[in-house]
Parts: sequence; structure tokens; C-alpha cells
Amino acid sequence: MSATPGGGVRTLRVPGRHGYAAEFSPYLPGRLACAASQHYGIAGSGTLLILDQNESGLRLFRSFDWNDGLFDVTWSENNEHVLVTCSGDGSLQLWDTARATGPLQVFKEHTQEVYSVDWSQTRGEQLVVSGSWDQTVKLWDPTVGKSLCTFRGHESVIYSTIWSPHIPGCFASSSGDQTLRIWDVKTTGVRIVVPAHQAEILSCDWCKYNENLVVTGAVDCSLRGWDLRNVRQPVFELLGHTYSIRRVKVILIFKLFIFLYIHRFWNFSKPDPLLETVEHHTEFTCGLDLSLQSPTQVMDQKTFIIEAIFNKIIIPICYSSL
Repeated sequence: MSATPGGGVRTLRVPGRHGYAAEFSPYLPGRLACAASQHYGIAGSGTLLILDQNESGLRLFRSFDWNDGLFDVTWSENNEHVLVTCSGDGSLQLWDTARATGPLQVFKEHTQEVYSVDWSQTRGEQLVVSGSWDQTVKLWDPTVGKSLCTFRGHESVIYSTIWSPHIPGCFASSSGDQTLRIWDVKTTGVRIVVPAHQAEILSCDWCKYNENLVVTGAVDCSLRGWDLRNVRQPVFELLGHTYSIRRVKVILIFKLFIFLYIHRFWNFSKPDPLLETVEHHTEFTCGLDLSLQSPTQVMDQKTFIIEAIFNKIIIPICYSSL
């Protein structure tokens, strides 16, 4: 394993692991978690990496191994040491970074790969939502040993699940069935079904500053924004990618992660919405997050063909003009 600082990009390489997700800690500045897998998650084990960054670069604080590939990670909203991962064996794992071994608990009810997991950011809730290739979404309370509810309706694999940061008990999901769906934990039925793309939807994210705006990214290389009060057509569409969009993150501007190696930073309110294109990677990219403590920093992950994981922290030039 090696770390390489340099310019606006800090890089950590871990041989034999391919990155799938990255998330900054909501509590500790400079701490982030990365979910990784062997052999692109097709076979082999997985590793949860806990990293710290400083002026000299990135360093490994702690790592935990799991017997199958890890595809996503989410931090607890009420304990700075606790997080949840999900894996190819259909399970979720609860970890405590204050302990050298783990996991604390394993939840296994999905029957296929679990590709997405998210911890609710709404105060008063301690709920986790997971999306699986078994076409179901499950709701979990980490203090309970089984799921609280199962949501059915998607007709293909589920790639992304994300809680609303505004509305308690409300979350979105996107799927290979080409739909974006909005759910409420008070009922097992779906509230809104949006035929958002004519292609698999690999990612969705809720706008932190508009409770009605959800953004989707799909295999058709487009990014679309949806006003949930009127979903007959998107409020905007951003084009320019030449490969599938793998990850979308929404802040004051829009950042999206594609299935290969390019980031594009957007502001849909501008006549020319494309702010910047960043090409720091040379192979597949799968994860993206924004630091809350350092809002000019973006964390990403790629899968590198020579059995290495690149964790990179990028400071976009376009942020200086915002």
C-alpha cells in the first residue's frame, strides 16, 4: 500500500482491491471510509478501509476484511465510530472503527448482491435502507436483528437507494427497470414511480437544498433532474458524457461520476452548465463523495486494472469561482 500526495490530488493505492464506494465521516474532518472488493467484486473477498488525510496525504487508520465483495458504505448519524457496509453475499455488516476487529453484527436477508446502503440523515430516525439485485429494498434499525420492512415493486436489479435529507421516512431508489421510485416507510407501497430514462438508472441523489428535487444518472449517459411535484418531464437534462453515469452527488452544484474515468462538474442554473471536466483516472470509477468539513474536496474511487485501488481526493478548480 502506498500514498502519493501531489497538487490538488491525493492518492492511496491498495494492491489487490478495487474500489466501489467512498464516504466522508460526518463527524471527523479528514476521515473517510472506502468499500472495496477483489476481482471487481466478481469473486473473492472485500475490505472496508478507514482512511485519514493530512497535509502529507492519506494514511490507513484501520481495515476490516469480509468474505465477499463490499459494494457500498454509509456512516452512522449518531455515533462517530459506527458504519454499515453491504456485500455480494446478500448481507449488511455493522462495524465499529474504535475496535480492531469486527463486524459487530451481520444482517442477512437479501437473496442476491446488496449494491446500495444509506443511513437516514433525518433527526429522530436511526434507520438504514438497502437496495439489492433481488429487486427488493429493505428497511433496518441497526439495534434490531432483522429488517423492519421489505419494499417490492422494482422489476429489475436495484442500483441505488438514498434517504431524503428533508422528509422523515422518505427515500428514493433507482433500478435497471428504468424507473426512479419514491417510498415512504409508513406504507409498503410506492408513492411515486418516475419512468426517468429509457436505460438502466445506476444512481440517484436527493438535492440537499430542495426537498422536491431528485437527480438521476443512467446508462444512456444523461443526467436528469426531477421535480417530485410534477414528474411528467425532467426539469433539466445534462448531456456530455460518453459513458454510463455510475454515481451522482448533488450539492450547490452537481457532480457526477461516470462508469469510466471522467468527473464532470455541473451547475444546471447556468446557460452553459458544464463547469469543469476532471480526468485524473484511467480506468473504471465507482464511488464519489463530498467532504462536509472541507466542501472543496471530493473523494472518489476507481477500479484499476493492475489490481490496485486508487483513492483520490480532488479539489476542483471550478470551486474557486463559486
